[in-house]
Amino acid sequence: MQKLIFATGNAGKMREIRSILKDLKIKGEPVEIFSMKEAGIQADIEENGKTFEENAVIKAKAVAAAAEGAIVLADDSGLEIDYLNKEPGIYSARYMGEDTSYHEKNSNLIWRLRDASEEERTARFVCAIACVLPDGRVLTEKAAIEGTIGYEEKGENGFGYDPIFMVPAYGRSTAELSEEEKNAISHRGKALRAMKERLMYEGTDCQ
Repeated sequence: MQKLIFATGNAGKMREIRSILKDLKIKGEPVEIFSMKEAGIQADIEENGKTFEENAVIKAKAVAAAAEGAIVLADDSGLEIDYLNKEPGIYSARYMGEDTSYHEKNSNLIWRLRDASEEERTARFVCAIACVLPDGRVLTEKAAIEGTIGYEEKGENGFGYDPIFMVPAYGRSTAELSEEEKNAISHRGKALRAMKERLMYEGTDCQ
């Protein structure tokens, strides 16, 4: 069985990842999925890239250095708000400080958009996935979901900025969607499925 480590310790993110990759097979063999913590890996990663792709590769390579023989996936994702010149962007996790609660972050962003019209509240979630294979090759995929910023937090199903990100097609925030609904349309879901297809169907030699 092939071992795959995802470079995160976020429990909510790992639920999404396991749901989407649960039937991943490489060369006909099932894949066992671990978080960094579950794999016993600690890495001090400095995310100093200038794009989502660069940061995802930095994280994947750092974990791969401590995970010989495993496939390593990492993502860098964030929220881009057009009215705020695409802030918080690649700094989404560090916006207002890493120890600041997302309730505070969300409240601040809503306040900063207090003068924005409905048409000016456009935003998107962006996700880049990087994969480092045991032979050192690096694969990347990127995807996004378009939406708007709401006027208040709504929903309990998501995490991070999900409660303020409205999906027009559903008329709900991503925190109000079921796990299945969210995974079908989310930025991370799209990027993960694209990476999953590459691993499954491109004949990648992961041995």
